[in-house]
Amino acid sequence: MRQQYHFRQSEQGLLAWDVFRLLKLSQSLTVKKFPLQAITELDEPFWYGLGGALPTCRNVAQHALLIDQADLTYPIILCCEGRVMDGMHRVCKALKNGLTYIDAVQFTHAVQPDYIGVEPDDLPY
Repeated sequence: MRQQYHFRQSEQGLLAWDVFRLLKLSQSLTVKKFPLQAITELDEPFWYGLGGALPTCRNVAQHALLIDQADLTYPIILCCEGRVMDGMHRVCKALKNGLTYIDAVQFTHAVQPDYIGVEPDDLPY
């Protein structure tokens, strides 16, 4: 798997979580069924909201390939507030396939970011 980060804007600057670390931290969490209708990111510019990649036809097609290849046997990871930290391609595949729920694990406490105020292009990949 390629190096990935979860990003969020904050008053402190851009926050970034290493997805590999999130996977390790979430291994002991209980898998539950989570309603797709509760995933607000489906109606947000999730991949395009940070000013990086633009939603060009090529970029959308590349995401479509990743969605098609997504493996729904792995649960998505949610923060303690119920927002997606990893698994948005799986969420899109579940929606595309007409599912109403997706397997998810959810942190019960806030997980500290790995980077604060570092631009995506400056992170190690």
